[in-house]
Amino acid sequence: MSAKGSLIAENRRARFDYFLEDTIECGLVLTGTEVKSLRMGKANIAESYAAVEGGGIMLINADIPPYAGGNRFNHEPRRPRKLLLHQKQIGKLTAAVQREGRTLIPTRLYWNDKGIAKLEIAVATGKKAHDKREATAARDWQRDKARLMREKG
Repeated sequence: MSAKGSLIAENRRARFDYFLEDTIECGLVLTGTEVKSLRMGKANIAESYAAVEGGGIMLINADIPPYAGGNRFNHEPRRPRKLLLHQKQIGKLTAAVQREGRTLIPTRLYWNDKGIAKLEIAVATGKKAHDKREATAARDWQRDKARLMREKG
């Protein structure tokens, strides 16, 4: 069982593939079996993204596996899920996606202090291959520098 304020799933690949700019916390519209499956700590948001559909924002391709104790009313694992945001936030995110060519990437799925499932989405710009190489080189250099500092003391 998951405790309040704990992480359910994290998209660690997002920082490697995208420049993350602005993050927003939002709620999700979930069914009962989806919540129970999340309480078991099972979810995958690594391949998911958020898209503007019909005046709202939907979470696409997030995988919440079926609840083991569910019956014939169990949920569809990769169904689109509506995100709960204020109209002002929806307008801001829609403008960023349509005008500026950015994407909405989920970074973390977690329980807040009240025990409610929340999703953190980030406005992101895709990295090119050379950007990824630079990021990898910088990370390797930081690691080597820290190792040298420890050894030389």
